Amino acid sequence: MLLTIFVVCLALGAVVGVLAGLLGIGGGLVIVPALVYLLLELGVDQNLAMPMALATSLATIILTATSASRAHHKNGNIPWHVARQLMVGIAIGAAVGALIADNSSSDALTKFFAVTVSLLAIYMMLAVKVSGEQPLPSKTKLLVIGLGTGILSSLMGIAGGSILVPVLTYYSLPVRHSIGVATICGVVVALFGTLTFVVAGIDQTGLPQWSLGYVYLPALVGIVCTSVFFAPIGVKLAARLPVALLKKCFAGFLLLVAIKMYFSV
Repeated sequence: MLLTIFVVCLALGAVVGVLAGLLGIGGGLVIVPALVYLLLELGVDQNLAMPMALATSLATIILTATSASRAHHKNGNIPWHVARQLMVGIAIGAAVGALIADNSSSDALTKFFAVTVSLLAIYMMLAVKVSGEQPLPSKTKLLVIGLGTGILSSLMGIAGGSILVPVLTYYSLPVRHSIGVATICGVVVALFGTLTFVVAGIDQTGLPQWSLGYVYLPALVGIVCTSVFFAPIGVKLAARLPVALLKKCFAGFLLLVAIKMYFSV
């Protein structure tokens, strides 16, 4: 079963990598529901499957977001005066979100994930373009934005780009800078969220072998091994395929997955 999980996660990582490069979406939206299903098949208790999926998803983001952040920094896409102000709130929020997940029931986490994914999927299908002429908010508001983003991202096992990019674009930050800031903030979400999940799960009973806290290492290694290499393939496909149509189709798929998750608990 351990080998099966690893092989399946290799395939999952390939899918996540291609989707990330092709559609520019975060892998957590795919990884979390897939891991919940795999962990339940492995015999993991239902109350542990969701926090393990969230923790493992965040752990995969550390490497991928770091790699993307280096590229954005090299291209001058990260306005650090904005990123630094957000990162403090995001670090605190990511830790708080992981603690909330650790102390919440599996049903509550699953329904929260399903509802939030549904909203994101609808947003993607409508192809809403956010732009504004609002000036950048104060340091206090950026701290609050970062805190909220960190909590939501940690509770969903995502990097937070789907939340931050529209918000920053609304505040007149150019799209490429918004994406750059969201990417480096994704590293912070993943790092602090993962560390908190590890610490919170160290003494948890019932976790499967090869778990580091709530992080399931075979799944982590399998996903990371392939996602990094398949992301460039997605980027190349983006130049040939109707990305806008594919994104709407993928959003529809996410909506169906979210509805199934909601009514399965």
